[in-house]
Amino acid sequence: MTDDSSSLPLSGIRVLDAATFIAAPYAAAIMGEFGAEVIKIEQPGTGDPFRKFGTASARDDSSLAWLSEARNKKSLTLNLKDPRGAKILTDLTAKADVLCENFRPGTLEKWGLGWSVLSAANPGLVMLRITGYGQTGPYKDRPGFARVAHAFGGLTYLAGEVGGPPVTPGSTSLGDYMSGLYGAIGVLIALRHRDQTGEGQVIDLALFESVFRVLDEIAPAYGVANIVREREGTGALNACPHGHFPTLDGEYVAIACTTDKMFERLARAMDRPNLANEDVFGLAAERLSVRDTVNRLVSEWTRRRTRSTVMELCLEFEVPCAPVNSIADIFADPHFAARETILMMADEVLGTIPVPGVVPKLSQTPGQVNDLGPALGADTDTILQSWLNLNDGDIATLRADGVI
Repeated sequence: MTDDSSSLPLSGIRVLDAATFIAAPYAAAIMGEFGAEVIKIEQPGTGDPFRKFGTASARDDSSLAWLSEARNKKSLTLNLKDPRGAKILTDLTAKADVLCENFRPGTLEKWGLGWSVLSAANPGLVMLRITGYGQTGPYKDRPGFARVAHAFGGLTYLAGEVGGPPVTPGSTSLGDYMSGLYGAIGVLIALRHRDQTGEGQVIDLALFESVFRVLDEIAPAYGVANIVREREGTGALNACPHGHFPTLDGEYVAIACTTDKMFERLARAMDRPNLANEDVFGLAAERLSVRDTVNRLVSEWTRRRTRSTVMELCLEFEVPCAPVNSIADIFADPHFAARETILMMADEVLGTIPVPGVVPKLSQTPGQVNDLGPALGADTDTILQSWLNLNDGDIATLRADGVI
């Protein structure tokens, strides 16, 4: 894409990303896609550990995950444990709008970089703090990652086959990405408040709370009716048929019939309209009472047809249905291409690299991906010169002393 970030709604917003791995850096990346200037602050010599996470690339200090998730950022190396590094961060914060961090509670304070210090330097600062368990509470000092948050927040308990062990939901860092989204929302709300009052504030976000927030009715269902939802496998307890069904060619489709009308359309697609009669399976309560029978009938129907045939029939009768896509399926699907859900980015070393596109899509100010993850420290000199007016000699001394 062409870099025209000056026309985007967050143009002029300066974000310091002092976090590691995914959650808080993802929040910063979202802001960068919509015009913010994002400075990635990394440990000299090693950088963000996320640089080595996932599939390696031909760029020595950049995994494919890093190239994708550190998009649109500039890299500044800075040793925050050194008092001179802490002073530089404080000076940078005085000129920034947002600081993102995810150290364990008390770590920045130990380095002399707590909220009291940074807000004194910049009363309008918005500080996003993402940790496993939050800044308060009896577990605040525990380490946390997405897998831990999935378990503690209640999601892992729900994932898996009926009667089987809990599994990792999707084998992705889902809790990190959800927390990054909530973090970006929090920052935008805080910036709006700052615009109105001139006051900054802290956003305290726990990974497990982001996970817990999306578990629909499990809290009121337990609190009111003492219901503990268990693992439901490929189906669902509240709708039927509503799950994943095998096809003749060894693939799967997802079918979701959440109303009686939807099931009536599926019955017609199956060429068995009588299944939708009220005295058969036409009413949701009846379908739920014999869920296994209904799911078996649908599975028998899908097993005799290829995935493409099942899709054609479901679409013809307006049944909510989708292929259970692998990443190979996704790359071949024209809808992903038409929506630019996958962007093809050029890298001078690796050639063309596909990365996820910008979400959400705005009609007047669509976000942009201009650059993939930067090389470690690539922008250190430029940032220190342009933000803090340091000269070449100052920078050389800092580099020789390991501060940058």
